[in-house]
Amino acid sequence: MLNDKQSLLLCGVLIGIYFVSGVLDILDNYAIKTLLAIIFLVIVANLVYVNSKIHRNNESDDNE
Repeated sequence: MLNDKQSLLLCGVLIGIYFVSGVLDILDNYAIKTLLAIIFLVIVANLVYVNSKIHRNNESDDNE
């Protein structure tokens, strides 16, 4: 799905949006909350996908 550099960039974007939104006092805006939630869920989904892929590869290597 996403490689390491893209994941780190996405985490940086999430922190940046959170910081700027907090400074501008617009964290209560539903559009900002939705954007932050979507980015967070993409990061978590990528972690789950990559870990399950690594786990499946390790199991297939063990069976050979």
